[in-house]
Amino acid sequence: MIFSGRLLQVSLEGLKTFSYLEELILDNNLLGNDLLLPRLPHLHTLTLNKNQITELESLLDHLAEVVPSLQYLSLLGNIACPNELVCKEKDEDDYQRYRYFVLHKLTNLKFLDTRKVTKREREEALIRGAFMKVVKPKDAKASSAAASASPEMHYTPLPPGSRDLTNHRGILGKCRYIYYGKHSEGNRFIRDDQL
Repeated sequence: MIFSGRLLQVSLEGLKTFSYLEELILDNNLLGNDLLLPRLPHLHTLTLNKNQITELESLLDHLAEVVPSLQYLSLLGNIACPNELVCKEKDEDDYQRYRYFVLHKLTNLKFLDTRKVTKREREEALIRGAFMKVVKPKDAKASSAAASASPEMHYTPLPPGSRDLTNHRGILGKCRYIYYGKHSEGNRFIRDDQL
């Protein structure tokens, strides 16, 4: 087993001399999307917790190629692993979709992050895992610059007839947004005698 608390160099080229390596812990090493592991055919445990990995699909494709015997993988603490501990906007559904996608790409996994892979998860990953990929815009700055460059394309949810603020009338229509109360506190602070 090789353990490292903080790598000063990002190169993991020296690992190729350990072809029979079975466990590799690279937690908290500022590793990013440029992570390249040598071929390690006997590696069954890999932890990459608390690094700077943001691109999940490229990492999984690389791992499938260079570590075919991988059974335990942990990516907690990376942006690529959506959970509520890293990002408040993420929830259990986001994390479950991530698990399905990882299991679709790495079919031999028995443990992912801190949980054992269930039979139901494996079946769901085979059916829907390929569709659970999270797609992000390539460059957020470019898309916001393009939006600000064309002021005539300013979005408004109002129909064209009601955009004039001087001639206001009530409008009834369907709303595209449905509120499910997913992140609501509800009536937590209202007592029965106040109703």
